Amino acid sequence: MADFIKIYNENPNQKEIDKVVKVLQNGGLVIYPTDTVYGLGCDITNTKALEKIAKIKGLKLDKANFSFVCNDLSHLSDYVKQIDSPTFKLLKRALPGPYTFILPGSNNLPKAFKKRKTVGIRIPDNNIARCLVKALGNPIVSTSIHDEDDILEYTTDPELIFEKWNKLVDVVIDGGFGDNYASTVIDLTDNYPEVIREGKGSLNIL
Repeated sequence: MADFIKIYNENPNQKEIDKVVKVLQNGGLVIYPTDTVYGLGCDITNTKALEKIAKIKGLKLDKANFSFVCNDLSHLSDYVKQIDSPTFKLLKRALPGPYTFILPGSNNLPKAFKKRKTVGIRIPDNNIARCLVKALGNPIVSTSIHDEDDILEYTTDPELIFEKWNKLVDVVIDGGFGDNYASTVIDLTDNYPEVIREGKGSLNIL
């Protein structure tokens, strides 16, 4: 049975954040709020935890399109090839925010992602998510939690999420009601930004 931990986005309690970080460091899976839908995540450096998430999603790890959730742009150089000035300006304009940017992956990607040519980078405008990453010291690999309901694609109520997921994960964070719109996904690997999925993030940034 997972722990159900209440954390307030306006002022995340460091003690509760540290408790969740310890779970991540020990290879645990955590469901946490973002500025869009709730995400399922684990420590980017823990291959066993990554494999668990891939299994839950019914995917092979090397085929899974997981996002790297970062605290700020300082992690970029660890996982992304050098980007040009206009691309960096676009990222600075849009982030933190409800966007996933697809960027060319560097040679320093963790073992599980070595074969990938691209990575999806996310810096949510949510204090809980960013505090978790900051305290962990490296990105959380994340995927949205979908609902089987045809009309509601994403569950937004943390208590319902806990009911459904408490045997599959180690912690569910109650950070209040989530959104029902996923992030806008923009591919920046070519000369021109390409919108892969229009979600919550406005396209006015382009």
